[in-house]
Amino acid sequence: MENKKIRYAAFKDYLRRNYSGPYMATDIVIRHEAGSKRGIVLIERKNPPFGLALPGGIAEDIPFYQNAVKEAKEETGLDIEIDDRDRPLCVLSELGQDPREFIASVAYTAKGNGHLRPLRDEDARSAAVYTKDELIELLKKDIWAFPHHKRILNIYLEQKWKTD
Repeated sequence: MENKKIRYAAFKDYLRRNYSGPYMATDIVIRHEAGSKRGIVLIERKNPPFGLALPGGIAEDIPFYQNAVKEAKEETGLDIEIDDRDRPLCVLSELGQDPREFIASVAYTAKGNGHLRPLRDEDARSAAVYTKDELIELLKKDIWAFPHHKRILNIYLEQKWKTD
């Protein structure tokens, strides 16, 4: 039997007519050292919704782990080494995670290398490293652009963060 790739020209139209999401995004928890400070990278968004956020963005036409690396590079300037592209930290799909639309998130963990600086034309106004203690205090505040980023970070703190 001949192996043929079958294309359904109308499948995208079918999906658009019959389904309203969720759309997919990739988020990434990046460990990084900036001088003597070691911790997790967070960005401050310059576009709505405003607030602190993990680097990330809407999934494009590439594998999720590559999308996470691309978005992280754009929003932090760092070179990213994903810990395990086949085993994300978590997948979240609650309604209301993103105030703009029904967005599900695949969250990865990674190490960041290089100089921390958002690229000029991206969503991040700034990027900074936060220690474990700073992060724990930030998680108590209502300063987050996306509610599910708090959940991702709590999962990370419970499962992954082994040292100060």
